[in-house]
Formats: sequence, C-alpha cells, structure tokens
Amino acid sequence: MGMNTEKPTHMNTEKMLELKEIFLAPYIQLATALIGKARHAGGNMFRHQLDTMAILIDYGYIDSTLLKASCIHDLVEDIPGYDKQKILDIGGDAQEVLDLVMEVTKKEGQTKQQFLKGIIEKGSEKAKILKCADRISNMITLGFVTDTAFIERYCDETEFFIFPIALEVDYNMYQELISLVMTRRKFLEDSGYYDNTQK
Repeated sequence: MGMNTEKPTHMNTEKMLELKEIFLAPYIQLATALIGKARHAGGNMFRHQLDTMAILIDYGYIDSTLLKASCIHDLVEDIPGYDKQKILDIGGDAQEVLDLVMEVTKKEGQTKQQFLKGIIEKGSEKAKILKCADRISNMITLGFVTDTAFIERYCDETEFFIFPIALEVDYNMYQELISLVMTRRKFLEDSGYYDNTQK
C-alpha cells in the first residue's frame, strides 16, 4: 500500500504556514475535558492528546484531519456518553475528524485485540498513522510504569498488532517502536521479571 498522506522531511516555511491555517484551537479546547483523566504512568489524558499530535508533527505530518483528530483521539472512548455533536459543531472538516476519531475508538464490547485487528484489516491510512503516533507516546510513558506484568503485556501487544501497522504506513515509526519495545524488554530482563515468571 503506497503512502497517500503527504509527509515533508522537515517543517519548512510552506508547511509552517499550512499548520498556521489549521483550525486546532477548538479541538484543543474540547480535549481539556480529559485533564481530569489520570494516566497509568502519571500525567493526564489531555497531555497525551497533545503529545500524540507533537509526534505526528515530528514525523512530518501536517494534515488537517489527522492533527485535529490526534488532539481528541481519546475523547469519545474515555468520557462515557460524550456528546459527539460538540465536535461537529466546530464545522469545517469536523465530520472527517469525527470519523477518524471513531476509527481509533474501541467499540463497546470489543476486546483490545479485536479492536487492533480491525485497524490492521480495515483501518484507513490516517487511522493507522494516528494509532502508531498514539502507541509511540504510550510506549515512551511506559518507561515510568513499574507494573512489570503490564509492561510485558503492552510490549507483546505492540509487537503483535502495532508493528504490522507501522511497517505498512511509516518505516521510521516502526523503527522507533522496535527501539522502545527493546528498552522496555531490557528493563524487564534487568529487573529479574523473566527469571521470576519462568520459575
């Protein structure tokens, strides 16, 4: 599958001006509803939304729908009964943004494995790119998690489901994910976790 989402190698003036025209502020405002949602590694879900957006920009993605969706990608999943009309009320490409958010939102009754398998098999290119950026953010913060069983499960999940997605859409993201999994596996090894689980 070829890449359709444009990806410049650096933030040149043209791309800076393009970013300037992207109407991000209303999406960031909606995302502040996640400030009260704590994360396993510390911090909160609002910061994670913006971190995911920063990772996309770091990898050269200056795409209106993708960046707006990254700002609110956990909003519907993490706030039960969230009124999606608030997103649509922003106007412009809000419907496309909401569609992308829903693509990366686990449906009620779905297991995490079913959800990720669905993205592998049916996800749009933008959903796959967003999922990779989201997982890079999560893997970085995993460095602050001390629950070794959780770390192992998360590394396994990343290898099995996210590696194939990253390999399809962005080889550089794939390489970063490999490196992040390796450092987490090394932590588990150094902590004696594998020795204890094999007894």
